[in-house]
Amino acid sequence: MRFDDSLKTVLSADMESGFGARSAWRQLVDLIGRGRAAPDEAALTRLRALREIVPVEIRAASGRALAFAMPPAPLVALFAEDGLAVAAPVLRTARLDASAWLDLLPKLNPEGRALLRHRRDLPREVIDGLAAYEAVDFVLPAAETTATATESQPAAEAEPLPDTVQPQGDASEQDVRPAPSVINMDAFRDAVPARSPAPAPATEPSAPDLSPAPHGGFRIADVVARIDAFQRQRDEAPIAEPAAELDAFRFETDAQGLVVAIDGGARGALIGVSLAVAMRQGSVTVDTAIVDAFLRRRRFSGARLDIAGRSELAGGWQVAGLPLFDKSGRFTGYLCTTQRPAGGDLNEGAERRRGSELLRQLVHELRTPTNAIAGFAELIESQLLGPVSDAYRGHALTIQAQAARLIGAIEDLDTAARIEGEALELHPEPVPIEPLLARVARDLSAFADAHNTAFDLHPMGGHAALTDSRAVERLLSRMLAALAGAAAPGERIDIAEAPADDGEVAICFARPAALAAIIDDDSLLSLGDHDGGSDGPLLGASFGLRLARDLARELGGGLSVGKHLLTLRLPAAVPALVGAPA
Repeated sequence: MRFDDSLKTVLSADMESGFGARSAWRQLVDLIGRGRAAPDEAALTRLRALREIVPVEIRAASGRALAFAMPPAPLVALFAEDGLAVAAPVLRTARLDASAWLDLLPKLNPEGRALLRHRRDLPREVIDGLAAYEAVDFVLPAAETTATATESQPAAEAEPLPDTVQPQGDASEQDVRPAPSVINMDAFRDAVPARSPAPAPATEPSAPDLSPAPHGGFRIADVVARIDAFQRQRDEAPIAEPAAELDAFRFETDAQGLVVAIDGGARGALIGVSLAVAMRQGSVTVDTAIVDAFLRRRRFSGARLDIAGRSELAGGWQVAGLPLFDKSGRFTGYLCTTQRPAGGDLNEGAERRRGSELLRQLVHELRTPTNAIAGFAELIESQLLGPVSDAYRGHALTIQAQAARLIGAIEDLDTAARIEGEALELHPEPVPIEPLLARVARDLSAFADAHNTAFDLHPMGGHAALTDSRAVERLLSRMLAALAGAAAPGERIDIAEAPADDGEVAICFARPAALAAIIDDDSLLSLGDHDGGSDGPLLGASFGLRLARDLARELGGGLSVGKHLLTLRLPAAVPALVGAPA
């Protein structure tokens, strides 16, 4: 029998310093979230104490890390007490039974319950429980009252506070108003009757009296009676026939790419979405092919548009767009038509997203122990746990290097899974190309020296790309590592600016002789690894180049194969291009 003393070790560590508190917070959340420690009162009390000194960014990251874990109900409740940025990732993904959710609902604020209303995987009992709070969550806040109690009234003569909820009014009409009572949500929930079909009454029930009391306010019993009447009337109402599913609709944008008009569908789902941004916008995800065509003012067809939610436009759409110009040749926007893709395409996309989610879950399970190994090796090498001989410090450095290599491969797999599952989050911004290339080449200089090769970076003319800085840095890093790992001793890799169309930035890379087999995209799938030994890319050159190609497409560009060069194209950061004459 083995005893897991991980929780005891964490609780006995230093938590006063900033670093110690952050480390303890991460470890406690991870242990409880993965079922390695019980969510007892001591651990939860320690987490509440740490929450006061751990930055919100660290707490939010811990919440996102629980996306593929199975956190217990007490830990979910603890995160729900925090701000929306910290609680939202946990409330969106937590999987609890119906009784645990019902116990948690009274502890949530309206924002937290609003997040749960957008989930489609909750039990029916929880959905009914959320419906019971609509009368509270959907009430607009009233203006602050200016009425104050008269100080001259003796305390003995003051009337007892009635159990009413007072509306706001003019202070001149009444100088003394009883304070509003606090509604106990547990009692309120229990007071609301279950939503079960009621037998048809023999006579038509009289409409409830909706007029306020003579002195203002409503009694709790009246509020409950109104909710009961509303639910009874809703259950007795005839069920409307479901509307026929839309097969197609059209929409139009302005010169900045914002959707301004829709023909044949609900306006609210798409109005205000921009075709110039390749990222999720609320419930809408725009294909990078649409963004690329918008920047070039070109036609496009077969692009993808995904709309989440329950509106009649929800689902996946195939989009074709035609640029519009006025008589002077000035670009005025796009006219787009959409249609539902074939059923096989939708099924294939759903299967691909499920496979991507499974891979991301596996990546998450690999990342946690690998980070722990790397951190423990760093503690040994830095002798924070006590004196260590030089031999063991050398072994610790080797473990750190191999763990860093494994973490890089895990991050690459995670990025590939997000691309496959259409879940990659991008935040486009102007990114200067030449400084970024210089930094990536400098970071890989030791790796290139070990292979007796080097990067020859030529001037780029100060161009900048409109792209996600982290994604394009990973793209360039994996591409240069793949080229350096495949280079023969003495080969040098030239990197220079390439001719590009308006609205594009193009970079060409000389490919090593070992990569001569690359003639098209299919060649990337059968390319040898060329990982360059134990210090090279763990997943090989083939995976690195495929990842670079897929990232380029997600960023609105592409990676093309020439006879002697590989050419990377990205959208240019040219603000004057938007709205300029074509």
